[in-house]
Amino acid sequence: MNKNILLLILLVFSFLGKAQHTFSIVAVDSVTGEIGSAGATCGDSIIWVGTPGAKLISDVIPGKGAIHTQSYHDVTNQANAHTRMLAGDNPQTIITWLVSNDVDGDSTIRQYGVIDYNAGHPRSAAFTGSGCFNYKNHVLGPNYAIQGNILLGQKILDSMEARFNRTKGTLADKLMEAMQGAKVVGADTRCTGNGTSSLSAFMRVAKPTDNSSALYLDINIAGTAQGAEPIDKLQAKYNAWKKVVGFSNTPVLDIILSPNPSNGIVQIEMNGFSSNKIEIVGLLGQVLQSKSVASSIVEVDLTKFQSGIYFMNFYKDGLKLGSKKVVKQ
Repeated sequence: MNKNILLLILLVFSFLGKAQHTFSIVAVDSVTGEIGSAGATCGDSIIWVGTPGAKLISDVIPGKGAIHTQSYHDVTNQANAHTRMLAGDNPQTIITWLVSNDVDGDSTIRQYGVIDYNAGHPRSAAFTGSGCFNYKNHVLGPNYAIQGNILLGQKILDSMEARFNRTKGTLADKLMEAMQGAKVVGADTRCTGNGTSSLSAFMRVAKPTDNSSALYLDINIAGTAQGAEPIDKLQAKYNAWKKVVGFSNTPVLDIILSPNPSNGIVQIEMNGFSSNKIEIVGLLGQVLQSKSVASSIVEVDLTKFQSGIYFMNFYKDGLKLGSKKVVKQ
């Protein structure tokens, strides 16, 4: 093989190894404790060989938070961010540390988005280095960070933010809508000629009790054919997942909790179904109280519980029927 061609190939692989992940979002549901991550890129699908695209830039730590390390992604920077989050650093402290301790000594080419759960009081932070490819920027909300580079313009980030905020439903629903907000030809300008927003896309959501290697939702579109929109394919995968998993564990039950909020005794009235066990669960999924029941009207005492949000899970012979949120004043 010609040495010049070989050198060119090595340079291309080097660039892909330090990938630009173009637009992405990390977010938290402060009520359920779910933590999510989604994004897309026009990087060549060879980036994903042997490694799901989601795991290239996305680090979701159940019960803790999520970190995106993009633009000239480096695995050491990502590992360092993970360590800092496990040590208890808040998102802004993590980013400040990363900028000061960049593995290559050049943080100007990096872009970061970080969110944490923080016991139901999420914190967000982001960083966009001056050396990232234009258009580049980030936007923050109380429970999300959205960032991008090589973009068509600010309108991509603004559209993602607007769709995320106006969508009702689960965190996964909101993340999917944010991705739909970026479904614009050339959202990643490298994909303008392809007639799509990007080539690859992913979405991940962790419940508080998930194992980090087996998330509740983890879907990935690892490269698409000419003209095929990966966000549409991501939506189709999400719709299929939702039919099988998304609603199966939490059916709508006719339950009246009174009073709710409460500072003491809560009366529970179950209509049209029977349950023989009720669990009171914290936001991190920990079972705080379990009560056997034998009638459709029962009482639960919250007097000794701290103020906050809890969930009552209803079971019948070991099968979870659904849950209901209760607020202790």
